[in-house]
Amino acid sequence: MTQRNETGADEIAQFANNAFFDQAFPKQSHNYEELSNYLELNAGYLPEMSIFDDAFREYLDQDTI
Repeated sequence: MTQRNETGADEIAQFANNAFFDQAFPKQSHNYEELSNYLELNAGYLPEMSIFDDAFREYLDQDTI
């Protein structure tokens, strides 16, 4: 959710915006497997899982600062 940007054109911002509006997305989860499994089964708005992988990697990098 930290990557949300309503006017953002990059893939991660678009993914974050769509996940924000996905009522069932597990927004409070920090578990990669839980989030990845949810997205693989339910997120038609995510064209490639590599976008999530990149976003999660950025999240981990920010979280360790």
